Amino acid sequence: MGTEASSGTDGDAALALIVVQRGCRSFTSEPVADADLARILEAATHAPSAENRQPWVFVVVRDPTVRTAINELTQQVWAAGAREHSSHTLDARLFSAVDRFFADGYGGAPVLIVVAGDGRDGSSAALLSSSIYPATQNLLLAAAALGYGSSMTTLATQAPDALADIVGLPAGVRPFAVIPIGRPARPLGPPSRRPVAEVAHRDRFGAPFSPPRD
Repeated sequence: MGTEASSGTDGDAALALIVVQRGCRSFTSEPVADADLARILEAATHAPSAENRQPWVFVVVRDPTVRTAINELTQQVWAAGAREHSSHTLDARLFSAVDRFFADGYGGAPVLIVVAGDGRDGSSAALLSSSIYPATQNLLLAAAALGYGSSMTTLATQAPDALADIVGLPAGVRPFAVIPIGRPARPLGPPSRRPVAEVAHRDRFGAPFSPPRD
């Protein structure tokens, strides 16, 4: 019974973390310890992967020169059309926050993690992405569990060859995301999400799956 109670408590804690994790767009300059990064990356490597190939590659970027190069590339992609597109698709408040985030170099995060997929064995982009994105989600959750902010970004991957060149990825290793990591500059409120009843269906589309009320 003690084990069951402990498992239930652990499960509740994990679920509580999942529902409060959200993107952070403003960071302090406080360093991120290598020991914490190691724990975050270990969590990422425990994600499921297609055919258990574990094709993930993580480049941890602290060097200011390399971070600046990634920032500049991202700003180029943002200015080349992504900013104009987002100005029409995001509400004004969110657009302003995202615009500042990129202008400030990923919100001033002291660490960037480039998440890539190793396709040198001929793995398809679909196989890589089905493994890389679960690993990235684990990374985001682990960062939150240790009190760090993070954000899922893919803008720089719109220029994959340039990003790969900046961090020295060999041919066949494709970048999928850039994740800033650091202490949040301000408290992060809970994310806004549509209720389950609006997005879940029972047996067939159109038959709502309505969770029981407390």
